[in-house]
Amino acid sequence: MRWDSLFDDLESQLEHELNSDDSDLRAEEYRHRLGRLSLRERIATFSSQNGRSREPLTIDLVTGETIVALPQTFGRDWFSADLVSAGESSGAALVLLDAIAAVIVPKPAVTRSLDVADVPDSEPRLTDRIGIAFALRDLCRRRSFVQVHCLNGVSAVYSGTIDRVGRDHFDLAVHESGVPRRERNVAHQRLIPFGQLAYLRL
Repeated sequence: MRWDSLFDDLESQLEHELNSDDSDLRAEEYRHRLGRLSLRERIATFSSQNGRSREPLTIDLVTGETIVALPQTFGRDWFSADLVSAGESSGAALVLLDAIAAVIVPKPAVTRSLDVADVPDSEPRLTDRIGIAFALRDLCRRRSFVQVHCLNGVSAVYSGTIDRVGRDHFDLAVHESGVPRRERNVAHQRLIPFGQLAYLRL
């Protein structure tokens, strides 16, 4: 009987140690996965990817502005979003990831922001490799009217049409909203480095 009791005790200890090792291994894998997460990936969890519904995020920008955005499509260094004001859509925007000072995530949504698919061997989608220059060239081709919010202050907002896009900057033909981009309506050309761009409102 005493031997049976001893073996039962040893078996119980071994099972406890094995379970403890499994728990430690899972905890270490979780910490390792979190250590690889990027801000871009966490924001992307609030978009409609993977069949989930979009959720609005409050984003503080380095300009001092705060926007509420429903993330949509993600490029390499930017993402598109629908802006929300007073609970209603207030236009679309392209937001530069480098212009983000903080993202305010409601407590119930923190778990969702950590729920990033862990598939390191998968090929990135084409849009994942598209830089801001490509997106700006598309807006230039479409002759879209834009509001450009720059990093040199909250009041640094310039409106107009993108005329051309260089390697590290773009030309904005500055003119008022509601008037076509005609030479007589253009006040001046503003050359804006990509590094000074916070977001574009469309």
